[in-house]
Amino acid sequence: MKRNNIILEYFKYISLFLIFLFCVMPFVFLTLSSLRPGAQMVQNGLTLDFNIKTMSLHNFKALFNYNNGMFFLWFKNSVVLTALQTALSLLFCAMVGYGLSVYEFKGRNIIFLVVLAVMMIPTEVLILPLFKLVVKMKIINTKAGVILPFVVSPFAVFYFRQYCLGLPKDLIDSARIDGCNEIRIFFNIMCPVMLPAFAAIMILQAMGSWNSFVWPLIALRSNENMTLPIGLNALLTPYGNNYDVLLAGAVLSVIPIIILFLINQRAFITGLTVGSIKG
Repeated sequence: MKRNNIILEYFKYISLFLIFLFCVMPFVFLTLSSLRPGAQMVQNGLTLDFNIKTMSLHNFKALFNYNNGMFFLWFKNSVVLTALQTALSLLFCAMVGYGLSVYEFKGRNIIFLVVLAVMMIPTEVLILPLFKLVVKMKIINTKAGVILPFVVSPFAVFYFRQYCLGLPKDLIDSARIDGCNEIRIFFNIMCPVMLPAFAAIMILQAMGSWNSFVWPLIALRSNENMTLPIGLNALLTPYGNNYDVLLAGAVLSVIPIIILFLINQRAFITGLTVGSIKG
């Protein structure tokens, strides 16, 4: 019996290690490819045959010098848009989800059904009416035009609603007895209890906003307002494809999301696996 348990433990760790390699190898391969000369990449393509002597940081230097350092401006625009959209999305989605789970009011179930229905609508279907709305509001080619249409995510509302259903209602009743108003109850008492949910949605929303391509491409017009995915896509032109520089930009674009996940990984996993809090 003990021997079987040891074999199962070894099998488990070997399986996890193989999964780890499967997840990490694409990023390692991407990083090594970004260090190869462009001529070698065009000649040999994407292969696992790497020559250490020919590797250098030339592609990163070319990326930083591209179009008078536009990469840093694209990077800053992506950081600002992601931070604003994620913060606003967490605030509004948490409030809506909390309200749908805690308060009893007429039409609550209808609103929840509407949220579920919106989740089933593809984003591509909404692009044209959203574009007309943004143009009519005169916020085209602005940060507001990129952020506002997707600041409230149906999935985030659904997630917060389901998470709040498992929260202890005794905390709310105790706070009301002590004289707290509903706004103070939400921000001072319930939000700290909802931190795992905030961490999970923060990573998902930030990743979605950071990688967003179609809507920013439609809503933004000037080169100075472009985000990182749009700017890197500009490296691929009918007159030449700078795949070597593109790979260097792809490596740098992945790093912020990795850092964000490493900082919040414990709360992220807790938020995805825990549906209620025992107190």
